[in-house]
Amino acid sequence: MSWLFSFIWSSLGRKLLMALTGFCFCMFLVMHLFGNLMLYGGRDAFNGYAEKLHQLGVLVTVFELGLLTFGIIHVLTGSILFYQNFAARPVRYAVRASGGGQTLGSATMPYTGFLVLVFVVFHLIDFHFADRTNATIYDIVSTAFHDPFHLATYIFVMIVVAVHVSHGFWSAFQTFGLNHVKYMPLIKGLSLAFAFVVGLGFGFIPIYIALFRGQ
Repeated sequence: MSWLFSFIWSSLGRKLLMALTGFCFCMFLVMHLFGNLMLYGGRDAFNGYAEKLHQLGVLVTVFELGLLTFGIIHVLTGSILFYQNFAARPVRYAVRASGGGQTLGSATMPYTGFLVLVFVVFHLIDFHFADRTNATIYDIVSTAFHDPFHLATYIFVMIVVAVHVSHGFWSAFQTFGLNHVKYMPLIKGLSLAFAFVVGLGFGFIPIYIALFRGQ
């Protein structure tokens, strides 16, 4: 087993962990977005969806623990890689070159990742651990999105998430070795399309709730 731990903590191993956990995060975003689309159906539709999830019981708990584990691995691995890259070049260049295929997503990965992490904690406290004694999950979500601060924060972070995955999605394929010159333009295009769908899909929901759904 020592060889396995040695590989995991090698530079290549950490990059593969980042790619794998990041790709799983992207897949979770897809599933979460499909669930959130039930908000367009109103109170009964979304509460019914939430109730069906709750009835899965231990399966949901296992899924959540798996996500938490992957999240911790992704954050820790990303922090280590960021520190190593920073330590390798402690003195920043006076003029930052924009060449080398660098994009907004790749240039801001550590910072957008940190913002997403903070938002996840905020999001869990807001919705997952909210007091549901006298309110359904739809009521909690609706109340939150009618608050200007929550509305603006959620939309802003969805833009941040879109920027983050715009690089992370295709970067995962590159890390897995699927970076053939013939296919990478298509994969990068799909990555941008995925980021657009994620940003717009999640970002428009609170706007719709605030404008067209009463509390």
